[in-house]
Amino acid sequence: MATTLEVVAVPAFGDNYLWLIRSPRLPEQVLVVDPGDARAVQMALERENLQLAGILVTHHHADHIGGIEALLAQHAVPVYAPAGESIPGNPAGVRQGQDVTVKALDLKFQVLDVPGHTAGHVAYYGHGALFCGDTLFSAGCGRLLGGTAEQMTRSLEQLARLPPDTKVYCAHEYTLANLRFALTVEPENVDTRAHLDLCQTLRQAGTPTLPSSIGLELRINPFLRLGAETVKRAVALRTGCTVDSDTEIFAVLRDWKNHFGQIGPGHRPA
Repeated sequence: MATTLEVVAVPAFGDNYLWLIRSPRLPEQVLVVDPGDARAVQMALERENLQLAGILVTHHHADHIGGIEALLAQHAVPVYAPAGESIPGNPAGVRQGQDVTVKALDLKFQVLDVPGHTAGHVAYYGHGALFCGDTLFSAGCGRLLGGTAEQMTRSLEQLARLPPDTKVYCAHEYTLANLRFALTVEPENVDTRAHLDLCQTLRQAGTPTLPSSIGLELRINPFLRLGAETVKRAVALRTGCTVDSDTEIFAVLRDWKNHFGQIGPGHRPA
C-alpha cells in the first residue's frame, strides 16, 4: 500500500513516546502504539478530536501496556500484541509472518519478531514506517530484559535490512545519551557528531528527535555497525582482546552501554 502515514507523538512518563497513527482515508481515526498511559492518550484524542480505532503493542512492560484496560473501558477496539507475551485486553496474538490489517483506515502492517529486549517483543512495519518499541532506539538499542544477546543481534540485523528511508518510531527519547555513547565508541564518526548537534538543538526547542530512519541509524548506531572496523577496534580496546563474532561484539557494547554514565545505585541507562 502507498498510504502515507501521519504519526503524532504523545509524550508520557518523562521519556516515552506513545504513537498515534492516522490514515488519509479517515484522518479522524487513529491507532495507538504502546499506550502505557491512558490519560495521555485520551487527552490527545480529545484535543485533536480523534477516535481510537485500535491498539498495537510491542511488548509487555508496564510503560507500554499500562493504559490498555482503561482505554478499552472507553473504546471498544481491537488490540494486537505479541503472541508470546501476556498482554491485557484479550488481544489478537501476532507473530512474524502475519499482518495487522485495518481495512477501514487503509492500513496494513507486517509483524516482525524482534526478541532481545524481551523474549516475545514484536515490531510493526508498513507504509515506510517502523514501530519498534524498545528494540531499536536512535543511536542505541534496548537492554536485555528477558531476551539474549544472540536474539537481539539477529533482531537488529533484521531491522537493518529494511529500506534505508524507513522512518523509525521507537518508544523513548534516549537519543542524546545514546549519541554520547556512540561517540565514545566511534569518536571520529562525523555523522554521529553532526546528529548530536542537531538533536541538542531539537531538544532545547522541546522537539522530539524522532522519527529517525534506518539509513541514518546505519551511519550512527554502533549496535547496527557491528562489522565496522572502528567499532571492532573500540571493542578490542575495551576487552583487551580481539572479538570476532557479531554476537560477542554486541554483548560487549551492550554491557559497556549498561554502565556508561552510571550515576549511582538504581540508575538504569537506556
